[in-house]
Amino acid sequence: MEDSSASFVGNRYWVLRHGKSIPNERGLIVSSMENGVLPEYQLAPDGVAQAQLAGQSFLKQLEESKISLDKVRICYSPFSRTTHTAKVVAQVLSIPFDSPQCKMMETLRERYFGPTFELKSHDKYPEIWDLDEKDPFMGPEGGESADDVVSRLATAMLSMEAEFQRCAILVVSHGDPLQMLQNIMHSAKQQSGGDGGLAERIQMSRVASVLSQHRKFALLTGELRPLV
Repeated sequence: MEDSSASFVGNRYWVLRHGKSIPNERGLIVSSMENGVLPEYQLAPDGVAQAQLAGQSFLKQLEESKISLDKVRICYSPFSRTTHTAKVVAQVLSIPFDSPQCKMMETLRERYFGPTFELKSHDKYPEIWDLDEKDPFMGPEGGESADDVVSRLATAMLSMEAEFQRCAILVVSHGDPLQMLQNIMHSAKQQSGGDGGLAERIQMSRVASVLSQHRKFALLTGELRPLV
């Protein structure tokens, strides 16, 4: 396949937010691992259709970039809605879901918003995002801050970089983690100095002025976007 689009990573990455889920339809925040893996919180029928379209779009982009399917890796959150999305995409690409090309990564899980917000109305999200803008190092009570999420996403990126070489990696995750991942990688591209490696670039980007801006990278359900 072609060289990576950025010299500080050894793979090419795309992000995909899960398709419309049953919690999305019901207007519920489902962010704990305990609840998130339950089958009743997987994709709604509309979400399955979104995942199929995303898979077709990804396949087209792979073909346009002359990337063979054996170079594709699908890394996904263990939540039922992301696992369901990843399975649908794998089917579109004719990649066996139980093969080494598909990898569940706990570090890609949903942001935990804490017990105050769990299973409550998703109308509460703006309260959390307001908090992120004021102080991205402070999370909702009992939940993860923006920086907490970025810390484990950095671990995920470094793990993928260590495990895969010159691959096309589809990261299937959730709204907040993926906008934070895009935000931090956008900043990482701008960093210079030092050895210029991914870990250092991410660390340099973990400052309030960057972390507080993640909402600029919001994704719709089922939306596919190149990362780096």
